[in-house]
Amino acid sequence: MSIEEKLVKKLISKGLKISAAESCTGGLISEMITRVSGSSAVFECGVCSYSNKIKINVVGVTHGTIDKYTEVSIPCAEEMAEGVRKLSGADIGISTTGVAGPTGGTEENPVGTVYVGFSTKDGVFAEKKNFNEDHCDDRIIIRKRCAEYCLEKVYSMLSE
Repeated sequence: MSIEEKLVKKLISKGLKISAAESCTGGLISEMITRVSGSSAVFECGVCSYSNKIKINVVGVTHGTIDKYTEVSIPCAEEMAEGVRKLSGADIGISTTGVAGPTGGTEENPVGTVYVGFSTKDGVFAEKKNFNEDHCDDRIIIRKRCAEYCLEKVYSMLSE
């Protein structure tokens, strides 16, 4: 059984709903969840918040966060996760913002760096992850690794 199938089954069993605000994954998390039959019972919305304009105007990231920390940061990922959860009324919000590559990396955020955010009624947190640990600058692989990580993380959180 795939991680998305396991997650949808777990969300259904717990009566929970999930939403995603995705930048560098470009809707892949939403696609993975909605490819599962029955996901309409648990998936509220996916926002492909690729531009800062959408991060701010739709998802609720503040101008101050972008100005002070940039869109590739822990605070931005946290605000995206919280914003999409509140926008949709879901129980869980997920977010991704980072550098899928193969261009665009910096010393602080090299290609493969993604900030993943998670929001529930109990709180918000984000992590800085490296999905290019094997120096694979393949955009498709980095996005897939990130999306799978997010689904696995939520599944793990629900299994605790």
